[in-house]
Amino acid sequence: MRTTLTIEPDVALRIKRAMAQRKLPLKRVINDALRAGLAVAGKDKPVEFSVEPHPCKFKPGVDLDRLNQLVDELDAEASLKGLSR
Repeated sequence: MRTTLTIEPDVALRIKRAMAQRKLPLKRVINDALRAGLAVAGKDKPVEFSVEPHPCKFKPGVDLDRLNQLVDELDAEASLKGLSR
């Protein structure tokens, strides 16, 4: 099959290097790279996982409605420490 490809400059440089290192023609380097890439892409399977819920028990006095505020305060504190360096 004949086709025209527009190859990005960084990819073209890598192709030229592979051609020089392996002493192979452009066609062979491109076909090998496509085969390798397509083989890897075909093996991708969704990762299966399961979530096991468990009860979260907070200590008495912890206001669950204000947990986001606590995170914001801790982030602000960390940012201030980073700026003072």
